[in-house]
Amino acid sequence: MSSEIKRDNYLQKIINKKENGLIKVITGIRRCGKSYLLFNLFCDYLIKSGVDKNHIITIALDDDLYLEYRDPLKLSKYIREKIIDNGMYYILINEIQYAISKKELKNSEEIKLYNVLNGLLRLPNVDIYVTGSNSKMLTKDVLTAFRGRSDEARVYPLSFKDYYDFVGGDTILAYENYALYGGMPLVLNKNNDNDKVDYLKSLFTEVYFKDIIERYDINLPNILEELTNDLCSSIGLLTNASKIANTLNSVKKIRISSVTIASYLEYLTESFLFNNAKRYDIKGKKYFEYPSKYYSIDIGLRNARLNFRQQEETHIMENIIYNELLNRGYLVDVGVIEIVKIKEGHKDKKQYEIDFVVNKGNKKYYIQSALNVSNSDKLETEIRPLKKTNDFFKKILIVKTPMKAWTDEDGILHLGLYEFLLNENSLEL
Repeated sequence: MSSEIKRDNYLQKIINKKENGLIKVITGIRRCGKSYLLFNLFCDYLIKSGVDKNHIITIALDDDLYLEYRDPLKLSKYIREKIIDNGMYYILINEIQYAISKKELKNSEEIKLYNVLNGLLRLPNVDIYVTGSNSKMLTKDVLTAFRGRSDEARVYPLSFKDYYDFVGGDTILAYENYALYGGMPLVLNKNNDNDKVDYLKSLFTEVYFKDIIERYDINLPNILEELTNDLCSSIGLLTNASKIANTLNSVKKIRISSVTIASYLEYLTESFLFNNAKRYDIKGKKYFEYPSKYYSIDIGLRNARLNFRQQEETHIMENIIYNELLNRGYLVDVGVIEIVKIKEGHKDKKQYEIDFVVNKGNKKYYIQSALNVSNSDKLETEIRPLKKTNDFFKKILIVKTPMKAWTDEDGILHLGLYEFLLNENSLEL
């Protein structure tokens, strides 16, 4: 068991961006480890590299000690007063969204914070790093204010490899714990299961919901909670705003418009609680507007929100694979392929799903997720859509059954779940 949670991949990404003339924007859900990455790991790296501590200016806007510096002009004054010589200064600001007013979100003509940051960046001896827990700070209007001077690094909760590197021991047992409690870093500091459960539950009520309600002036917080519950219950299932609104109306007897649901869905994804995977027509090479799928950013958060009642192993595994792919920097969609069969002289069209269409640069992979393929019928069901793509992109079947990777006669790579999660190069086997 390691004594420290390592985020080597993320640390190296930040190091690679050092002094590149851009504002480094480190995004991700609150409590996923952004602050630790920047204020501990990166600071340690700078100091070991010979940087004087007085040349590292840290400001935590989520700390009441720095409350006044949520005013961008006061923030600017505070930083400039600390720059007293020509040496390089590293400015580290945590939870920058607290310095963005609601007016700034709606009016791109007056964005004080970004004017301040751009002004600081013009100094020849300043390197700026900020973290943020809300993607609204990176919308098109706000990016315009940066004038192409930002560089984003997205941080996710611990991957299974991060988790396993810390806990060690039996791989299967480690995975089962990870699939139950997820990868929020502070979970690893909790001594017993009850403490882990309480912590994960409190993140929703004490952190995430409060943030969203305050930031977006939510006047129907009960709807936000019901919507969150619905998304947690339906990970890996197709849904849309209209369907959710109808469900709340018929099952919960809550009358709500699909327009409101659509807005709340946007808030939940902007706050990084969920990711939206759109459906992609593989042969038609186009996206479907709806329905789509939502996956939880962390499976432990999802389980805690449902009081650990719904443990659908298939969907949990699918969510973990999806998150791992995002963590590795892939773009991930849900694949749809239409298969036509001739029955009694008539065309019978049927849509099949490929769990993930994965892209990075010029590489593309089709991935199916399955708990097991213990018999030939089950195996054929899983690989049939892969065989029908009729292209030369790599096709992969990930199964939970421990196995040595192998490729079948159709060129499909059969890959064990643990091998996939622990080997970052596993898709290239």
